[in-house]
Amino acid sequence: MSPNGSDRSPRRPMRRKLLQAMTAGLVLATATGCTYKDFPRLGMPTPTTEEAPRILSLWQGSWAAALATGVLVWGLILWSAMFHRRSRTKVEVPPQTRYNMPIEALYTVVPLIIVSVLFYFTARDESKLLSLDKKPDVTVNVVGFQWSWGFNYVEDVDGSTGDAKTDKNLDAIPQRFKDQFPANAGGVYDVGTPGTRNPQTNNPGPTLWLPKGKTVRFILTSRDVIHSFWVVPFLMKQDVIPGHTNSFQVTPNKEGTFLGKCAELCGVDHSRMLFNVKVVSPERYEQHLKELAEKGQTGYVPAGIEQTAHEKNRETNNL
Repeated sequence: MSPNGSDRSPRRPMRRKLLQAMTAGLVLATATGCTYKDFPRLGMPTPTTEEAPRILSLWQGSWAAALATGVLVWGLILWSAMFHRRSRTKVEVPPQTRYNMPIEALYTVVPLIIVSVLFYFTARDESKLLSLDKKPDVTVNVVGFQWSWGFNYVEDVDGSTGDAKTDKNLDAIPQRFKDQFPANAGGVYDVGTPGTRNPQTNNPGPTLWLPKGKTVRFILTSRDVIHSFWVVPFLMKQDVIPGHTNSFQVTPNKEGTFLGKCAELCGVDHSRMLFNVKVVSPERYEQHLKELAEKGQTGYVPAGIEQTAHEKNRETNNL
């Protein structure tokens, strides 16, 4: 019996709290609106490019490593709390242990191994995702500016004259990219405002058209501050930096209209820097370029701030 004459065990409140905590955890796990098909992606959208599964795999592996580490830590905490708790009958101070070298070596070496493994897989996948070894089928110069986006389609389109390799509006793009531009690519463009909307979905922002099954190279330039180009189901985003040109390639493998946004806080109207990506058949893509030319949207919009001297020197030394 307890000191107040009650038969109530002091452990019962603890058990009840544990049961409540487990119930709350079950509710949180099942009330997210995700189905069992969504759970393996751990919050990521369905990949829509050939490169995206690599990113998803890295994401899943990182979560698995974090979960394994968490289970180990939680297990050790619970083990210590249960098997080294104070005895009801003994009040003496338990034996004190110092300088347990095996344990100290363990909690030093194991985190180093975990970080090294994560670093290896991250570096391996990043190197592959940012590789530009393959010559692209399509090149798009993405121009970020406050507060929308411009898209320069570097293509040889009927009705558009000029040459992307010498166009002054593309001076911000390094020569190493221009060397791979198509010959006589007069080009077409599309540019948006925060009030622009996709005519099919009514989603805000301009629409970038891409051909399914073709390798697309994005060349990212900015006119003002740092933005970030993020197509959500591509699982890939990259900063758009003034005076520095970033690039990456993807191969869309699913038709549809997908959401994109700026993922870098770039000012007061950052939340309005939205856009859409419409993946269509190669034939429909070519037709769209002709439609832009017929509208008079030929040539290129200014790509942005030209590379700084420091950045030019860095690229020259890395060639």
